[in-house]
Amino acid sequence: MPSADALSTFENPKPERDYTIEIEIPEFTCLCPMTGQPDFATLRLQYVPDERCVELKSLKLYIHSWRDVGAFHEAVTNRMLEDLAARLEPRFIRLTAEFNVRGGIYTTVIAERSQRGWNPQPAVPLPGDGGRKRRI
Repeated sequence: MPSADALSTFENPKPERDYTIEIEIPEFTCLCPMTGQPDFATLRLQYVPDERCVELKSLKLYIHSWRDVGAFHEAVTNRMLEDLAARLEPRFIRLTAEFNVRGGIYTTVIAERSQRGWNPQPAVPLPGDGGRKRRI
């Protein structure tokens, strides 16, 4: 089973400010624990850092370490969120795992966690932003 210890971090350059880091990982692979067949997903990670940020190469290696692991979609998504939250201790973190179709069924699992007492700042509406949908 992959280890959270593989995730390296670095100091947040602006810990006094709430800001969001969004990372898209389009090539996640693990194995179906029932059939041993590969499952493919796009992972979308969003977090508001506190004192630490995740180093991207270590994140890539951690994600790739799931390649030969048999895990249900719900289990793998929640375990990854727990590992990332344990290493980063972010103000807020959300992991969305959009699994490719298997047997005519798409599965999306969304797991999130926030620090006790943390409340996000309200969004500032900007002119010309008019309902554009963001990828994440």
